[in-house]
Amino acid sequence: MKISDYKKLFSNGRLKNAVIIVGIIGVVLIFLSSFIEIPSDNNHGVEEYRLELQDSLSDMLSKIEGVGSVSVLLTIENSAEGVYLDNNSTKTKDIEPVVRGVVVACDGGDEPEISERVYDAVTKALNISSAKVCVTKLTNQ
Repeated sequence: MKISDYKKLFSNGRLKNAVIIVGIIGVVLIFLSSFIEIPSDNNHGVEEYRLELQDSLSDMLSKIEGVGSVSVLLTIENSAEGVYLDNNSTKTKDIEPVVRGVVVACDGGDEPEISERVYDAVTKALNISSAKVCVTKLTNQ
């Protein structure tokens, strides 16, 4: 197409208005996208990870002699995220969420021997310090 063909195309007022309207709509959509937060699957994945870990821990603790019924609450410090390995590479590695703390309520939680077994099991299974673990007696309601 020659330049004169383009001039003829844009001399039509309707086409010029349509192009302007499409441009304005595009700018408005870009502007609105900064206010609209698209939910990330990352947080959903971290919550699934936390619940799965919590259930596994609860199942494992219930098998320890004397523990009895058990309820576990596990908190996570940060979300899983991808980080760049170096400035020259686009390869990323995933950083797993870190366990912030664990509360274990169990039938045998008031007995020192059973409480110690629970502390040992949780700290070794999650590779965390005992300062991040709380073991208490489960109330019967």
